[in-house]
Amino acid sequence: MGTNANFEIVEKYPEKTTKNLMRHYREVLTLLGEDADREGLLKTPERVAKAMQFFTKGYHASPEEILRGAMFKEDYKQMVIVKDIEIYSLCEHHLVPFFGKAHVGYIPNEYITGLSKIARVVEAFARRLQVQERLTTQIKNCIQNTLRPLGVAVVIEAHHLCMSMRGVQKQNSITTTSDFTGAFSHKETREEFMHLIGVNLH
Repeated sequence: MGTNANFEIVEKYPEKTTKNLMRHYREVLTLLGEDADREGLLKTPERVAKAMQFFTKGYHASPEEILRGAMFKEDYKQMVIVKDIEIYSLCEHHLVPFFGKAHVGYIPNEYITGLSKIARVVEAFARRLQVQERLTTQIKNCIQNTLRPLGVAVVIEAHHLCMSMRGVQKQNSITTTSDFTGAFSHKETREEFMHLIGVNLH
């Protein structure tokens, strides 16, 4: 049986919100000196209105409920790591992207969760206006408070376009943030995690 590659992803957004955003983005184009009525820009306000709602869809997600929807009792007390989770977020200071990878580990204490749920939690927090430091802590707190594990570790490595495209304009810089709880506060456990994800914080 063959697969049908002819499919369309349908995105639905509140009509009132979309129209209000379109009006404001049209005004932005005009204020920047553009002709919002020229052919290439006619549909830009609508496209950007929908894109911004997609980029910030995390406001409508509950990361805690994502985890609770797949919690399982399991007598496993070794490290669980999901690494290289792609993140795409918007810096709240300039509304330009930062992107990179998140590495998340936890040591279960009675409960585990579906591995894909960890990635979904990262996505839910990343798809908001963010700073990398807060994003790191939000992921850690959500997992700690919901699963109640013996410890949580989160490390994020990201490129910030606000540093590459403007300001100091340094294209190759990477920002690394980390946050740890419980067992990961111990040097040996933390170093094991860092070794397994292949990141050096020094």
